[in-house]
Amino acid sequence: MEAVRSKNNVPIKPTRERWLHITEEHSELAGYYFEVLETVKESEAIYKGSSGENISIREVGREKYIVVIYKEINKDDGFIITSFLTRRAKQFKRRKKIWP
Repeated sequence: MEAVRSKNNVPIKPTRERWLHITEEHSELAGYYFEVLETVKESEAIYKGSSGENISIREVGREKYIVVIYKEINKDDGFIITSFLTRRAKQFKRRKKIWP
C-alpha cells in the first residue's frame, strides 16, 4: 500500500490491517481509499487528538467530510489509525487546530 506525505512531510502508510479495519467498521468508506489518502495529503484542517494523533478533515461533498486519524511516529514514519465520514465537522473545532 502506498504512502502519502502529511503536511509535516512525514510519510503516512495505510497498512492492510488498518484498511480492513476501516472498511469493516465503516463500510461506507470501501470505495474511498484514494480520498482517505488525499485527506492526509491535502487536509483542509488538522486538529490535535487527545493521545498525540492528528485528525485530518477534508470536505468530499456538500457538508460531507472524511476524517482521517493518523499518527506521526517520527519524521520518517507514520500510519493511519482509522477513518470515517461525518456531517458534523464542527465538533472538531473544539480541539486545538494545528494546521493551517
